[in-house]
Amino acid sequence: MTVMILAEKLFVCAVCLAVRALRLGPDRRYRWEPIGGGVGDEEEESGSGHGAKYPMVLVQIPMYNEREVYKLSIGAACELEWPSERFMIQVLDDSTDPVVKDLVETECQRWKSKGVNIKYEVRGNRKGYKAGALKEGLKHDYVEDCEYIAMFDADFQPEPDFLLRAVPFLVHNPEIALVQARWKFVNSGECLLTRFQEMSLDYHFKYEQEAGSSLHSFFGFNGTAGVWRIAAIDDAGGWKDRTTVEDMDLAVRAMLQGWKFVYVGDIKVKSELPSTFKAYRFQQHRWSCGPANLFKKMMVEILENKKVSLWSKIYLWYNFFFVGKVAAHTVTFIYYCCAIPVSVLLPEIQIPLWGVVYIPTLITLLKALGTPSSFHLVILWVLFENVMSLHRIKAAASGLLDAGGRVNEWVVTEKLGDTSKAKPGANGSDDVKVIDVKLTEPLVPKLVKRRARFWERYNCSELFVGTCILLCGFYDLLFAKKGYYIFLFLQGTAFLVVGFGYVGTLPHCNA
Repeated sequence: MTVMILAEKLFVCAVCLAVRALRLGPDRRYRWEPIGGGVGDEEEESGSGHGAKYPMVLVQIPMYNEREVYKLSIGAACELEWPSERFMIQVLDDSTDPVVKDLVETECQRWKSKGVNIKYEVRGNRKGYKAGALKEGLKHDYVEDCEYIAMFDADFQPEPDFLLRAVPFLVHNPEIALVQARWKFVNSGECLLTRFQEMSLDYHFKYEQEAGSSLHSFFGFNGTAGVWRIAAIDDAGGWKDRTTVEDMDLAVRAMLQGWKFVYVGDIKVKSELPSTFKAYRFQQHRWSCGPANLFKKMMVEILENKKVSLWSKIYLWYNFFFVGKVAAHTVTFIYYCCAIPVSVLLPEIQIPLWGVVYIPTLITLLKALGTPSSFHLVILWVLFENVMSLHRIKAAASGLLDAGGRVNEWVVTEKLGDTSKAKPGANGSDDVKVIDVKLTEPLVPKLVKRRARFWERYNCSELFVGTCILLCGFYDLLFAKKGYYIFLFLQGTAFLVVGFGYVGTLPHCNA
């Protein structure tokens, strides 16, 4: 299976290198022309009729208790360059914290008072989570006038010219359903955890998304920083909440209806990476369990589909789902964290040198092409990815088997915004006055803090696996003499470092 993954990586890189060498960017494969004469003064647009040339665009921003980042996304969306009468912003607030809901609504009203066409929408429950909110948002009467939907999660900040650069692909190419932009990370240098995420996601966007777009006109929608044609959403059956990857679900169904997707890497949208290990682990569970669960539910539908070519079905079934969403997680953990350690205990298991060194090294180098500036972190990155494969294989297995209580569990990724870096009293509005007051009784009863148990303070599964790998390393050094002990010591130590919580930043606490 490692050979299978290597072949997939080589193929993806070859496609992307060919696209760059031949300069076959999206604007060469599809028609792109600016709409109207550009967005200028609003009165000039109204007088000259330029505004009428622009299609009606809806900007959706789903939120859930986004105290730290709600202003960023709303502010960026309100500053998009587009005729004011030809687009509206829809903030879909599923917050359960009444304070946060008031803050978000107040922010929407503030922009509305400036003349921005912004709608603040809430619903009575969180049924369907994000998919349910997006589906409910499309039911409002004012959406009927819109042709396209731009979607941004609460921590995403599009540049003002985002719509001007993305929407023309949809306007001039009626076969395109989705324009996906690239993510740009504002906190990638915060810690090693965010650097590792940047390396993984840069490869995903620069190579996997680019290859899928160039060769098959299909890739998995990333759930944000994209513009959809509403007709394509309706044609695919709308949003469904049967998995935790509603974005990928919609993309696959739209592809099976014959729609095309285009990835535009030159359009970048700023976003935030989770900087705490707990938040990252929950995110990876959702990203690993959801696709596997979707694969199980759609594998027969993909094969029976008659609207796309056999080649497209093979790509979707084998390359996109099986290799990318199932085999990759399985091979990484079973091979590097199980087979190699066990082989030092059992002389009967012989792993050839090309399987231990050459193929893994080549796969690593290919994936590192996405972020050349972090090439010096490759070894640490690989060790960390092997640690994360423990969680990914568990998540993928639960998704494939549709077992366990977390298959459809939706945990919103924690965002810290700028609050973790802000200092009290940094500006006039946040100055703090300290007043000495003698109190006879405390204002708030003192709470007795329960001491956290061992399994609550540490990641026990990582500690267990790391200890086993280290023991195998010592056995190899003292008895087996296979020479794997260097890798086993490094990998075992990586598991222990993560197990004791020495990765990422400390969870942010509000005083």
